Amino acid sequence: MKETRIYKELDEGSISADIYYVGSNSPIIIYIHGGALIFGTRTWLSEEQIDYYAQAGFSVVSIDYRLAPETKLDSIIEDIRDAVDWVKTKARVWYDFDTDHIAVMGGSAGGYLSLLVGTMDIKPQAIVSFYGYGDILGEWLAQPSEYYCRRPIINRNSASDYVGDGEITEGSWERFNFYLYCRQQGDWIYEVTGMDRINDREELLKYIPIEHVTAEYPPTLLLHGDHDTDVPYEQSVIMYEKLKEYGVTTKLVTIEGADHVFDQNFEDPMVQNAFQKVVDFLKIHLYK
Repeated sequence: MKETRIYKELDEGSISADIYYVGSNSPIIIYIHGGALIFGTRTWLSEEQIDYYAQAGFSVVSIDYRLAPETKLDSIIEDIRDAVDWVKTKARVWYDFDTDHIAVMGGSAGGYLSLLVGTMDIKPQAIVSFYGYGDILGEWLAQPSEYYCRRPIINRNSASDYVGDGEITEGSWERFNFYLYCRQQGDWIYEVTGMDRINDREELLKYIPIEHVTAEYPPTLLLHGDHDTDVPYEQSVIMYEKLKEYGVTTKLVTIEGADHVFDQNFEDPMVQNAFQKVVDFLKIHLYK
């Protein structure tokens, strides 16, 4: 059963979370949706996945956050931090789930944000990244995407039609067109952060998970299709190698032949096998 709560008040509105509570002392999955930080919503988490986690005994908290380009990355990260803090503290007014056993999970940009949480002082007990990325300064984002440049080219004026001036926390699919523009031009870093990849490199390093891995980083499961046309498979490989370098408990699950958002093919046997590995991993690190 879903309940929606506001976890953060803004000058222009509020930010919400959907809570799927399965019972007293249940461990928690905080789910962060994808969408390149530009589009998407907490409702993207499918009922199939929610039910799968619930049957395994996990309560799920699926969160929204402010979106770019109207809101820049530093404030988006602030929202994620506030969401984790809210789950650990204020949400206990309504739910007595186990706030000492939390996993942060997400896909694509949500995977990136999940990996970033592992570098913070509010570390969860486990992280699961579906086709996420650990390095936003890589050439894959800095150069025009060969894959996306096969589509009709969108110019800056046209792309701007899909975004606005005020803060938003839920982004429709049409905002994908702004992301398409960013990838065709290699401008994603600037549009999302407001900073220049070269001149502001030292400041941007704060937002790169692979640069802040320590031996205290949480156990991490990485899942990625090796035919991903959006986020290169290598992004999970380099994160996996960095975690191993520091002795962090980690595993990389490669979905052979799979593209981006492979988890949408929930009934596919390979995907089912991947989800079983997710649950097995979470049971090891979240169960008492």
